[in-house]
This record gives sequence, C-alpha cells and structure tokens, in this order.
Amino acid sequence: MMEVFFSNVWIAARQVLILYIMVAIGFLCDKTKLFTEKTARLTNNLLFYVITTAVIVKSFATTPFTPETAKQLLIASLCAVGTHVLGIVLTLPLYRKGKTAHDVVYKYACIYGNFGYMALPLAQALLGDEGVLYCSMGVLVFQVFCFTHGISMMNRSEEKTKFSIKKILLNPGIIGVLLGLPFFAFGIQMPEFVLEPVSAVASMNTPLAMILLGTYMSNCGLKGLLSDKNNYFVTLVKNIIIPMIMLAVLKGTGIVTGTLLVSTLIQASAPSANNTVMFSAMYGHDTGVATKTVTFSTFASVLTMPCIIALAQL
Repeated sequence: MMEVFFSNVWIAARQVLILYIMVAIGFLCDKTKLFTEKTARLTNNLLFYVITTAVIVKSFATTPFTPETAKQLLIASLCAVGTHVLGIVLTLPLYRKGKTAHDVVYKYACIYGNFGYMALPLAQALLGDEGVLYCSMGVLVFQVFCFTHGISMMNRSEEKTKFSIKKILLNPGIIGVLLGLPFFAFGIQMPEFVLEPVSAVASMNTPLAMILLGTYMSNCGLKGLLSDKNNYFVTLVKNIIIPMIMLAVLKGTGIVTGTLLVSTLIQASAPSANNTVMFSAMYGHDTGVATKTVTFSTFASVLTMPCIIALAQL
C-alpha cells in the first residue's frame, strides 16, 4: 500500500510542480517588468469570465449524457456544498467573536478555496474533461457561497448586506453550466467550427491562471510570511483538516469513488482563494494580511495537495 501511496504522491506532485513552474514564469515576468501584476489584474476578467467559462462549456459539450453521469454531477454539487458547510461550521469556534481585526480574513481564507485558479487546472491536468466536469459544479457552488455567505461575513459595516442576484448569476460557474448543459443533457453535438475555438480558448486556462498567480506572489512581501503563526494555522485548517475530514467521510460512506472522489478532494484541498484579497480590499480589511495568508497557503499546497490526492486514489 505504501508503494501505491508514494506512486500516487509522485504523480500528483509532478502535476503540481508543472503548475508551479508556470507560477515561477509569472513571478519572473513581474520581476523583469515583462508582464506585471498591474497588467495581470487587467487580464483577470478575461480569465475569470471568458476562459473559465470556455473550460466548463467544453467539458459539458464533450461529455456524453448518461443517467450515471447526471447522478455524479448532482453528487459533485452536494460534495462541494458539504466542503463549504464543513469550513463554515469548523471555523465558528475558531474565530467566534473576532479577537483581532484580521480574524475575519483568516476565517474567509479557511473556508474558501482556490477552486477556479488551482483546483480546476489541476483537475484538468490529472483527470481530463471528466474531472473538469465535476469541478465545474464545485466552481458554481463556490460562487454562490462566496457571493452570499462570504460577502455577509466580510462586510463589517452596520448596513445590512445586500445580496446581488446579478453577481451570483453572472459568474463563470453558472454561465458555463447554463451554456454547456443543453449540449450535455440533450445530446446536442456542438458544431466543429464552434468547438475548436472554444477548446482553444479553454486550453489557455491553466497557463494563464498560473502566470497571473505568479505575478501576485511576486508582489507579496515575504518578510514576516514564515514568522506569522496565523498563516500556519489557516493552512493547517484549509489545506489539511478540511480535506482530511472530507476524505474520511466520503471514504467511510463509499458513495463517492474514482474520478469523482479525486476531483472532490482536489477542490477540498485547494489553498485559500485568491478573492480573499479582493474581498478584503472591497470591505476595508488589511489586504497585506490577506495576500500573505493566501500566498503561504498556496506555497504549502505544493506539499499538501499531492498527499491528499494520493490518499484519495488509494
């Protein structure tokens, strides 16, 4: 069993390292001013709305419909809901009353993972279109949670938080599913002259997401990154405890197996979400703290994600 485990660790670690080589390219591009963080932020909407949507549409359009696949998609959605609910419940006693001004940032970073920029590319690399299909349901669930519970938690003003239905609906998770679902559900063949450009745009997802992440990391002051105990605690909760609990529950029930199990654990073990920084800026929290927390969790995922994925594959 140990041989199988270490073999699985190496397979997953190899894919994670490939992703981080792309991150290093982004890091170096920013340092040499070839492609800076400022430019990357302007490119972010292209990745978020267009390329991620193309990835999801392609996965639906190229997957034949079967009752079993439809059932698996429903289970994938429920697993993503379970991952977020687990994070919310687990952090309640950890950050009950916000002892420090930064606790809400740490709490958000514990609950919300990098589904779009880390889990989706890794699922694409390890599992192909089937993994992307299951992870796309996770992206959808993530968007619904972060634009409802996430905003409510981060908004510390006295005014009642107003949920924007428009923001919930106009995100790549839901747009991609709405566009791609008819092709999957009704067995419609997407015309080749449409599928080819959609596939070409979708293929940009992994390299561009990683290069953008590299530019963000380049601008994160590393001073204090390793000495802040909060970074270790958030990473312990987000990268290890939550996925390990999900793994134990899913393995114990035996309902979720194979590719669906691995894709669920890829999402559950993803490091803290990049939009921790975005929401911190929007609602008046310390973006420096948010950036360092996300960066630390992301660096640590080089070690933690392969181990979690390998355990899922045993």
